[in-house]
Amino acid sequence: MTPQALAAKLTGREYRQEITKAETAEAKVHGLVVVFGASDDLVEFRGAIYDEIGAYGGNICMVDDQGLLPDWQSLVDDGAREDDCRSYFQRKGSARPIKALWAAEGDLSWTFRTDIPHATFEIVEDGAPYCRGIVFRLLDCKAPQGAAS
Repeated sequence: MTPQALAAKLTGREYRQEITKAETAEAKVHGLVVVFGASDDLVEFRGAIYDEIGAYGGNICMVDDQGLLPDWQSLVDDGAREDDCRSYFQRKGSARPIKALWAAEGDLSWTFRTDIPHATFEIVEDGAPYCRGIVFRLLDCKAPQGAAS
């Protein structure tokens, strides 16, 4: 399965019915990550990453080929060990940003910007545009050639 094929399958889904459990499992098998907004304060990840982040008003998250980087402040607040900190900074050097934008494009509540190669899909709420989500391959989250790490 490709990001384009999965995005085509998800296009037109209703809010809160964005992706089924079976599709999430299939995305995971194929190393795909589906990203979409929920409510006015969450960004959801399904497939090879299964998580959510707070994003009230928008947010930027960092992703590498290992998954979603933890929030630095959360690491500190949780009493991160030296190994956790070292790992965070090693990963951060090659991680790629995904910018979650709230109400930044026309009638859409959520849109996403990233330099990770991806396909897009549109979620609707009561037939009206709600979210333009993205699908990408987790392996495409390695730092671009020539980038510092």
